[in-house]
Order: sequence, then structure tokens, then C-alpha cells
Amino acid sequence: MTESQQTMLGRLKEIQENQTDMWTSYWQQYSDFATWPFWVLAALFILPLIVLFLMLDKRKALLLGFYGYNVHVFFTYVDAIGANMVKWFYPYKIFPLLASSVSLDVSVVPVSYMLMYQFTLNRHKNYYLFMFLLSAVFAFAFKPLLVAIDLFEMSRGTNYFTLFIGYVVVGLIAKWITNVFVYFEKKAH
Repeated sequence: MTESQQTMLGRLKEIQENQTDMWTSYWQQYSDFATWPFWVLAALFILPLIVLFLMLDKRKALLLGFYGYNVHVFFTYVDAIGANMVKWFYPYKIFPLLASSVSLDVSVVPVSYMLMYQFTLNRHKNYYLFMFLLSAVFAFAFKPLLVAIDLFEMSRGTNYFTLFIGYVVVGLIAKWITNVFVYFEKKAH
């Protein structure tokens, strides 16, 4: 490793340590257990998981869980990239050290997509139509609500249509990856 590379890495580590300290301090002052945003985010984390437990078609739990995990992973990637590029921002967090929103990445979005997928499977409905509708609800209704109550901010040219495209891409990738593994499973029998 060259000296200039070591210097740059040292600076990046220092910046990251400072950022971690600042987020922890910010969280303690503005986003901890004593604030209403913390409890809203906690509810957005816990309630969808309870709903999923109650409504999940247990006969298809593995398929739905695999699909939901794909939604979680890819939505987390999209969300983290956008947050790190400051395309959007979460001023309140359950956990101060994560750039994205745990409530959305881990619970609200994956559970919503899982229940939508379950609905389309059980009722033989068009997945793509319902995925587009759910993406539109998230982008054009849910995110504006989060903006209105200061739980989400957009910047650098991001708009609700941009968010819609992100939701659609996540829904497509999750479905296609799930389809590939279902194909492999069927072919093996």
C-alpha cells in the first residue's frame, strides 16, 4: 500500500469515526426513546411483523420468506445508496449507526410486498399489476406522508417518481430471483 493510499484511508477512517460519534450524539439528543419519532418508527418496525405473523400463509412460508428477504436485501441496497448519496435522508432513526431506515427496510416494505405477493399467488392475480400499485402507494402516498411529518427528506433532484422507480425495480428483482429459484426447485423434481 502506498503512503498516499494509507493517508487517504486514515482520513476516511477518521471521518467515519467522527460521523459515528456525531450520529450517536444526534440520536441521543433528537431521536432516542423520549421522542415521538422514535416510537412511530418502532411501531412501523413492530406492527408489520405482527401483521405478517398473523396473516402469513404458513403453507407458503418458505417461498414468501425467500421473496420477502429478496425485497429486504434489494430495498436496503437501494435505500442505503440513496441515503449515502444524500438523495434522501432519514432525520430520525431507531438505531443511530444505520444510514437507512430499519423500520422501512426490514419491516414495512418487505412485509407489504410479501402480503401483496401472497395475495397474487392465492387469488391468481397479476403480480406485476399489484406490484406497480403497491409501489405507487409507497412512492406517492406513504413517502409524502413521511415527508409531511418530517420522517423523510428528499434532495438532489429526487422526486416521488424516482422513488416509484426504485420500488418497482426492487419488486421486479425480488420476483425474478424468486422465479429462478422456484424454477430450479421444480426442475430438480
